[in-house]
Parts: sequence; C-alpha cells; structure tokens
Amino acid sequence: MAANSHGPADPLSAEVNEIVTFNDVDDPDLWIRPDLPASPIEFVDHDPAWAEHYSQLSKQILARLGETVLGIIHIGSTSVPGLAAKPIIDIALVVADPRAESDFRPLLNQIGFELVIREPAWYQHRMFKHLDSHSGIPIAPMCNLHVFGPRCPEVARMRLFRDWLTSSPEDRNRYQAVKLRSVAEANSAGETVMEYNARKQCVIRDIYRRIFSVEGWI
Repeated sequence: MAANSHGPADPLSAEVNEIVTFNDVDDPDLWIRPDLPASPIEFVDHDPAWAEHYSQLSKQILARLGETVLGIIHIGSTSVPGLAAKPIIDIALVVADPRAESDFRPLLNQIGFELVIREPAWYQHRMFKHLDSHSGIPIAPMCNLHVFGPRCPEVARMRLFRDWLTSSPEDRNRYQAVKLRSVAEANSAGETVMEYNARKQCVIRDIYRRIFSVEGWI
C-alpha cells in the first residue's frame, strides 16, 4: 500500500483504512499545565531557519532519549517551505508506548520540555512544550513536541499533509489564506489556539479528501 511505501516496519506509517478515518475527540480535561500564560496568536512569514531549529531540537531529543525514539519528524506549517505559520516548531516523536511516560518524560524535562497535554482517547497523544518549568515562558526555539506510538494514523496523516503542501502551491496558498483569516478572527475574539485550529478544520479536511482521492484511497 502507498501508506506503507517506506516499508511495513516503518513506525511513521499506518494502514490506509486508519489514515482515512479521523478519530475526533473532545476532551475538556486534556491540559496538564492550565496555568500557561495566555497571549495573542502570532503569525509570521516562513523563516528558512525553522528547518535548522528542527534539526537542533531533534538532535537534542535523540541524544537524550536514544533507543527510546522509534521515529522523529518535522511536521506542521514550519516544515513546509514558503508557508507562513506560528513561529513554533512542531515535532512528532514516536515511542513504543506513550503511556509509559517514565521512559521519556524525565529525560525530556532535562532538556526543557514540559508536558502540557495528555489525550489518552486520541491515539494516546502527549504534547510537550519547550518551556521554563516554573514560569511557563517559552524557551527558544519555541516547540510543540507531540508524542505518539508506532504506526499511528495521525502521524501518517501529518506526514502526508506536509508533503502534499510542499508539492502543491494551490493548496499551500489556500491553507495559508484560511490560516491568516483564522488568526485574525481568533485574536479579535480573544480565542485560544484550540479555537483557532477549529476555524481551519473544514479546509484541512477538504485538503485531506483531495490527498486521499489522488492516492486512490477513497
């Protein structure tokens, strides 16, 4: 299958039927650090330095976690050349079991990553931020580190989305336009990043449908 073109053992891949089926979960109790300072959503032109920031951060993570890491990948808008974005590096980290936090959480804490979100119902997702542990102030380079298990459909989807936007100027421009509009509307309404993300959802799903159709999966 095309989803497994990197080989059946690839921890970043997943089965096609799982990739095309979205697991939408609304969990109001996902925040581990609800005390983080609130601020307007920042949106800037693409910075070529983001690729180097990912490289630096991923090397730190790999050096600290070693064989605990089954896969690591730059995702999100900062991974797409030419796409404007929030200046926050998104990284997907694949480990054997995200529930076994003692295997990776203390080690990530040592390099400035603090657990802020735990979503057991959504692929056992954990999210860490590059933060000062006491103040909650971001450490440069700003980063959201998403931890998943192997063969996770969401990781496979994020890689597909990144690669599609990189090669499709039309959808990249369309996605940038909805991001710009959503940032303006969310900041005007005093909304959170979660609400900003919800404003983009229809366009994101439509782009996914196009990807799945081109791949022959739907």
